[in-house]
Order: sequence, then structure tokens, then C-alpha cells
Amino acid sequence: MTNIQAEDSALTTALTQVDQAAHHLKLSTGSVEMLKHCKRELTVNFPVRMDSGDVRIFTGYRVHHNTSRGPTKGGIRYSPHVSLDEVRALAMWMTWKCAVVNIPYGGAKGGVLCDPHDLSLRELEGITRRFTTEITMMISPDGDIPAPDMGTNPQVMAWIMDTYSMHKGHSVPAVVTGKPLNIGGSAGRLEATGRGVMFAVREAFRTMNWELQGASVVVQGFGNVGSVTAQTAHEMGCRVIAVSDISGGIYDAEGIDVPKLIEYNRANKSIAGFPGTIPQANGQLLSLPCDVLVPAAMENQLTRTTAPMVQARMVAEGANGPTTPDGDEILRAKNILVLPDIMCNAGGVVASYFEWVQDLQNLFWEESDVTLKLERIMIRSYHDMDDTAKRMNISLRTAALVLGIGRVADAHQTRGLYP
Repeated sequence: MTNIQAEDSALTTALTQVDQAAHHLKLSTGSVEMLKHCKRELTVNFPVRMDSGDVRIFTGYRVHHNTSRGPTKGGIRYSPHVSLDEVRALAMWMTWKCAVVNIPYGGAKGGVLCDPHDLSLRELEGITRRFTTEITMMISPDGDIPAPDMGTNPQVMAWIMDTYSMHKGHSVPAVVTGKPLNIGGSAGRLEATGRGVMFAVREAFRTMNWELQGASVVVQGFGNVGSVTAQTAHEMGCRVIAVSDISGGIYDAEGIDVPKLIEYNRANKSIAGFPGTIPQANGQLLSLPCDVLVPAAMENQLTRTTAPMVQARMVAEGANGPTTPDGDEILRAKNILVLPDIMCNAGGVVASYFEWVQDLQNLFWEESDVTLKLERIMIRSYHDMDDTAKRMNISLRTAALVLGIGRVADAHQTRGLYP
């Protein structure tokens, strides 16, 4: 693995976190090195014919971080900013995330360098099918199961499943999760990450003896995770006072009508101009006084520059890696409670696990069953993390890392080395 010099890179953050947890776990040097390296990495460069008739070369990645606890699991993102180091970091976080919520997966991640907003549906399908073909040797229902991530959606997962199935000669729905319902998707999967964030927030409020009813919530990002988080917060009686998307943010001190905002966003493809709200720049949004700040957009949002501005009682990480190590230290010094990403946003992978199980059994559950099982796992996982933090006198983030990394190290130790 190449050395990373960028101070706030996602991989630097991920590797720093491993060192922090390893210190508390007193792991051997060999175990730490194993945990800091990815098991397999594939880079592919592939041609796609565009609508113009021109052929364009795209670059994609698929990384398996660790398989000690089971097959690997992780999303595929389409973004012009994808890099191999980012994918490595995200795969590593997926390993810890799966272990924290105690589901039998290791971590993986994938990505294609492209801007899906600049592509037609036909071009998007062409990229997806060719990329799937290039990584077919990496994915399988019992080896590595992709899922949606930033820039991808259930339709992209359907194309992946269909392409893989064409190669196998029969339908293989369990090769991917986050699919549409009519080809083996799970009820409640799309909403699971956002719901899981608020299950974690609610449990933290109970533990701290804080009042959730009427609590003010700010959500950065209004994609699948952010919009469902805002909707669930609204349903729980919270006051969602600000949200943002790629076009900017909006603010209403009295509370935004989230169901109407979702309808507005669906119709206008943006939240900008929502009636009764005040425009907010991203920096302003992060600095708003509130009870809960939910960064649900990109990684590296709360840094040494932006973390000092935060005026929330709690930060609930809906995105992966939104807080850098420097940012984390600043939030801790400000006595801001941080619910770490590898626990807080794990609802998506938990529901993906449910979908995978349903596909393997060809037996599907009601959405209420999925949500109930998700809630139980999120509550149990929060208390596993909180108990570890109290027992070891460490932060919730360090506790989550100790919990997740410790479970992976234990599994590796139990399995032993081959040959």
C-alpha cells in the first residue's frame, strides 16, 4: 500500500484510527500490519462507446480489505473524485462497520471515475455493464457482494446483477444488494441508513438523559441518507432546522416541513428556493447552533478548519469519514458527543445483510420486520460501543474502533495463518 502524505486524506484518517485502536487492544505488530493492508486490489481501465459515437476510457477500482469474518461487502460509487486510496479507506471502514454491528462480513469498496450527472441513461448502463464484466472475478454471492453508494442507485445494482447473471447463465440475485424490489431487493433497504442514524441518535439521547422531542437537527446532504435521516428525525418529533444539498443549504429556525421538502426536491431536483426558508452556505450550515448535526454528504467535512465552528451538542456521522483526526480532537475538546460513522451509519449494511439472506433463502420479509430487526441491531450495537467506552474510559469513536478491530483481530487469530 502506498504511503499517503495528504494530511486529511481518507486513507490517512483510516490508518490513524487503526493505530489508535491497536494501542488500546495491545495488538502485535504483525496483526496491526495485517489490519492496515487490503487483501486484494483491482484497477481496471475499460472502453465505453458514448452517445456521440466516440469511445471513452474509464478507470474503476474494486478493493477487498479483509475476509476474516466472512465474504466482503461494500458499495460502488460513481464520482469524478474516486481514487484508489479513497476506496482502500472506505473498504477498511466497511470491515470495522460490519464487525461493530456483528454481521458476518469483511469490508470492500469499489468506484468508477465518472460524473453520473453528465451521463445519459444509456451511457450509465454501458459503464456499469462493462465495469461489472471487468470485476466479475472479484464479486460473487459467497465472496464479495457490492451495494449502492454515492452516485449509484437500485437501477445500477440491477444492471450489475443482470450482467453477472448473464455471465453465469442463470439469475444470481444475491450477488448484489440494494436492488429494486421486483428482482430480489428488500423492503426497507433504501431507508435503512437514514433510519439507523436516528435509531443511534435516539439511543444516545436516552443514555445522556436528553430530551429528543423538539431537539433541533441540522443535516448536511440531502441524498438518500440525508433525506431519510431528516424524515425520520421529523417523525420522531425533532425540529429539522437546516438541510443542504449540492446546490447549497436552507434554514428555518421554526423547523422545516420535511415531507413537503422531499416532494419539492423530487419535483425540482434541488432543495434551493424551498418556500419559507433562508439560503445557507455550507460553512454557515455546519456552524449553526443545534442539538444534532448530521454530516451525511462526503468525507473530510469536519476538519481543523471547520470543526471549531461547530455548535452542536452531538455530531451523528451519516457519511463515511466526515471527520478528520484533527477535527475529532477539536470536537472532543469542545465536549461535543460524536456518534462515529462505523456505528451510526451502519443501518445500510445491516439491511443489505438482510437482503442477502432473503435472496439466498428465496424468502422475503415485510418492511416492518426489516425495520424492527434493524432497530434491534442498532440499539444493541450502540450499547456495545457505549459500554466499551465507559469500561475503557475512551471516546465513542475509539470504542467503536476497538470493538470492530478487536472482533476482526480475534477472528483472524482463531482462523490462523495459511499455509
